Amino acid sequence: MATSEAESGVWPGQLPGRAARVSLVVATAIVVADMVGVGVFTSLGFQVKDIPSGFSILLLWMVGGLVALCGVFSYSELGAMFPRSSGEYNFLSRAYHPAFGFLAGWVSATVGFAAPVALAAMALGEYGKSVAPSASPMALAVGVVLLMSLVQLGGVRHSGTFQLFATILKVALIAAFLVAGFVIGTPQPVSFAPVAADFGHVVSAPFAIGLVFVMYSFSGWNAATYIIGEMKTPQQDLPRALLAGTLIVLVIYVALNAVFLHTAPMAELAGKLDVASISGRYIFGEVGGRIVAGMICIGLISSISAMMWIGPRVTMTMGEDIPALKLFARRSANGAPAYAILFQLAVASLLLFTRSFEAVLDFIQFSLLFCSFFTVAGVIKLRIMRPDLPRPYRAWGYPVTPLIFLTVTAFMMYYLLTERPLQSLFGALIMTSGLLIYAVFRKRAAPASPGRE
Repeated sequence: MATSEAESGVWPGQLPGRAARVSLVVATAIVVADMVGVGVFTSLGFQVKDIPSGFSILLLWMVGGLVALCGVFSYSELGAMFPRSSGEYNFLSRAYHPAFGFLAGWVSATVGFAAPVALAAMALGEYGKSVAPSASPMALAVGVVLLMSLVQLGGVRHSGTFQLFATILKVALIAAFLVAGFVIGTPQPVSFAPVAADFGHVVSAPFAIGLVFVMYSFSGWNAATYIIGEMKTPQQDLPRALLAGTLIVLVIYVALNAVFLHTAPMAELAGKLDVASISGRYIFGEVGGRIVAGMICIGLISSISAMMWIGPRVTMTMGEDIPALKLFARRSANGAPAYAILFQLAVASLLLFTRSFEAVLDFIQFSLLFCSFFTVAGVIKLRIMRPDLPRPYRAWGYPVTPLIFLTVTAFMMYYLLTERPLQSLFGALIMTSGLLIYAVFRKRAAPASPGRE
């Protein structure tokens, strides 16, 4: 089936020919916006506690970016082969079986995006309180989720314009912060040149564990795969968007950590969550904390917007394949999957009001890594078992780059299993429940089977 679709250029889930489509620039903006959240502004304090070396810290973030790029190359190959929105749901269905794809789709459509949306919204509420002390964090959180949902309901054209503007503003504010840090910040006695002691840091357990949390900060590098069907030229633009977006974020992350270390004493950063605010106070004085809080709030708006855009596309695509979910496949006149967007809004709001989003995120981390692992493994599987399939883009560095990604992801899953066994087990149960629901849907009616050839 995949071969005939590739030859005809017609894929399920793509927008009609005259509908508004996503440009390469907007697709890149979605990748950048989805990746740059609060992680990079809060991780450093826990890293320098065990790795007191400027060079080793920056190397840690560069290694995380390179691993993300290894994932980008594999996802780009699959996305160019099967240019249909929904990310892992589409890829796992094609590479293995529709039931496997449904597992990934079930997690994504229910809480996989709603929980990060709720977490980002709550973080915005807390940082917003620093800017406007009288504001209610919960009111700000609920308000921004509702507002971003309304933007998405406006259709692809309006969503793309807003996303591009919000992401450019985010990057511009970060760039201004970086310039201020290096120009007016007081340099600290930290060296970014390698020394003999750095080898011991790099091969240490804290470096490996730190990489786990760095990789969480890089999560979102695959964001554009969820909207492939809305791109103008997906087979060319998807690899470019993923690569450009990830490289931009890699530069931002390394530069931000360099500024934090350059402007604030390492001893004061160690063990602290608000490293960006500490650095801001050293750069701008007492008002610096509020400046940084405002910058993070604006940045989180673009992140929430990106997740409110791409998350519903999974539910929409599942609705195209499964008759019981066909309501979610309906698009409005402007191309927005309205019911899917409203569903994600409802779940995110529920998680906010019950304050259960942090627990849900703990539960689904293993599931998300599991799906990414087998998606990249699917590239190797299809190269071996289906060498005849058209590949408009071939993963750079194959098979080394997929193996690097698989090795690091396997380590992250092992870490979660040993450090958070109950949460990982619960995540596995969530996926298993998806299998049961898939079996029920298959009994009611035979859904489309994009994984069958």
